[in-house]
Amino acid sequence: MVQPGILSLLQDSGRMGQHRIGLTNGGPLDPEAFTYCNRLLQNPSGSTAVEISFGGIQLEAGVDTFICLTGAVMPLRINDRQQPQWEVLPVKAGDRIAVEFAETGSRAYLGVAGGFDIEPSFGSTATVVREKIGGLAGDKLHAGDELPCPTVSARKRLYLREDHRPRYQQEITLRVIPGYQQKHFSRYQQRRFFSHAYTVSDRCDRMGFRLEGPAIECDIDGILSEGICFGAIQVPADGQPIVLLNDRQTIGGYPKIGSALSLDCARLAQMRPGGTVHFAPLSPHGAHNALHLADSLVRRRPLMERSA
Repeated sequence: MVQPGILSLLQDSGRMGQHRIGLTNGGPLDPEAFTYCNRLLQNPSGSTAVEISFGGIQLEAGVDTFICLTGAVMPLRINDRQQPQWEVLPVKAGDRIAVEFAETGSRAYLGVAGGFDIEPSFGSTATVVREKIGGLAGDKLHAGDELPCPTVSARKRLYLREDHRPRYQQEITLRVIPGYQQKHFSRYQQRRFFSHAYTVSDRCDRMGFRLEGPAIECDIDGILSEGICFGAIQVPADGQPIVLLNDRQTIGGYPKIGSALSLDCARLAQMRPGGTVHFAPLSPHGAHNALHLADSLVRRRPLMERSA
């Protein structure tokens, strides 16, 4: 690692089943881009990759292998030559790899053939800096870090067609599944929540995105701390919603108006401060249908092969 950029973290698909001991999931903020990265490289599902936030990372290859960069539009260069994203590319030992700052979106995924060989912690390599677990010593990547990976001499030069790639925007709609605490928000407050636009604040990280807009009032000030699901939308005393993401705390005591669909949370995580968020209600049945359809598209969408 020559230059780690603003925030680069080793991530696999996430640390599941450890909430009982207070450990959160971690994992990629944009699972779609992460999954495509490994699928293009023909890696096992969930293989460890680097999540790059906002770009600015530089590496030097220590072995002959293949790489792929998916997600946000971050210009990729190998030995100062521009290279395409969403495509498997060969690198040789000594090659310099640079991922420049994002032009669109904010999270990209850099994978290698076979995945990075990182020792799991509590069943996962996912880095959660707050808990100091996963990755390399539970921390973000630093200059001088070595990311072990196998030497690979052959891989299909797969790529994803441009018209099949996701488009990251600064205005999105978050679909919200109502929860049992929604009854503590009056019908007027619910209409207020669903009919107004909110702005992504500059207080956003892997724990959650704070939004700014019309304050939402609840008829309870707090609740006994309870488990928090991914995408939960907490409403603290100031009435400004917080959408909780991968590195959220495992329990909390703020009332929740509902939970954002995980597919839409990935789009939210690609936004920058100043972006616009709308909310729309969604039934549990509609959420299941949307998830199954999206999963089918990502896993079955054909990948093209570049001729040698």
